[in-house]
Amino acid sequence: MADPLGPSLADQIVDLWRIHARIQLFVLDAVTPDALTADSRIRGRSVGAQFAHLHNVRLMWLKAAAPDLHAPLEKLEADAHVDHAVLRAALIDSAAAMETLILRGLETGRIKGFKPHPVAFVGYLVSHESYHQGDIGVRLTESGHPLDRKTAFGMWEWGSR
Repeated sequence: MADPLGPSLADQIVDLWRIHARIQLFVLDAVTPDALTADSRIRGRSVGAQFAHLHNVRLMWLKAAAPDLHAPLEKLEADAHVDHAVLRAALIDSAAAMETLILRGLETGRIKGFKPHPVAFVGYLVSHESYHQGDIGVRLTESGHPLDRKTAFGMWEWGSR
């Protein structure tokens, strides 16, 4: 029987992370293989390297806050060619490990190495990854591979992602 008060706050926070992680994959799936490495007028990481960076930052937090969750995961080297399958698998695995870290943090009231509290940690993660998602959109447009309208608008459909 469903709780008449709805999901707990902890359940809602974990669901927020899950939706966010699915949206990252939704955007990745819309990027063509040649766009992952396409040149942009902006210096810095390619689109593929941006997605790898998201995974690698998740690993950085896992290494600091929950080494047991970090152990089975591998960093994606910035200069290595990474394709959709590698990026997708890495993002799925690191999102699942981060979900476990978030759950642990919500249970204990802290994330090792982060202040002030676990809810702010989730906000930090979503903010960081959203910044890079915006950068990905700009780089795709500048390199002649803009996101299609379905994806550009679809990433805001949190109720169906």
